[in-house]
Amino acid sequence: MTKFSPNRVIKYFIIGDLILWAGWGVADPFFSIFIINSIEGATLFSIGLAVAIYWMTKAAVQIPTALILDRNDGEKDDFYILIIGLCVIGISVLAFVFAEKLWQIYLIQFIKAVGFAFYIPGWLAIYSRHLDKGHTAFEWAVNSSAGAFGIGLAGIFGGSIANWFGFEFVFISTSLLAFLSAIILFLSRNFILPKDKIKIIPDKQTIRNQ
Repeated sequence: MTKFSPNRVIKYFIIGDLILWAGWGVADPFFSIFIINSIEGATLFSIGLAVAIYWMTKAAVQIPTALILDRNDGEKDDFYILIIGLCVIGISVLAFVFAEKLWQIYLIQFIKAVGFAFYIPGWLAIYSRHLDKGHTAFEWAVNSSAGAFGIGLAGIFGGSIANWFGFEFVFISTSLLAFLSAIILFLSRNFILPKDKIKIIPDKQTIRNQ
């Protein structure tokens, strides 16, 4: 049986995605508790509204983002939009540390949704183009399993982290992991983006001799 190893782009994208979702595995389970305990006037309806703002915004922004990306040839726009998305995600999660009012939570949820609406279409576009022929199902399964493993592992330790260090530490950690994911994916740019062609301009003597 021949040993198979995914190409470098697939490896980078799996690792980057794993790190991102591991961060959310720490923060997401305790988001509702954070709102109830830390935000004045918060109710169960407030939590539902915050969740709805995220998912509805993501759904609304994600499709036009994908349509715009599909109009352009190459992967440069896909690559940079996912990096921008990760940075927006990292900043938005960090903003939870400073949130005190419900409207701030809603605004952060909106911004976070825009970040994911940028990240997901860009990530999917590049990942799907670089799948190794004959191993498509395997590489999609590996990415899904890696993300699930990261979320599950983070869930095991997330409660202890929140209990020992507080919600602020949880959000800071999740934000740092989002930025780390962006750094890892940025390192794959040489395997994705075409290298600039160097234009050689002949000197005057060469032109005269032609």
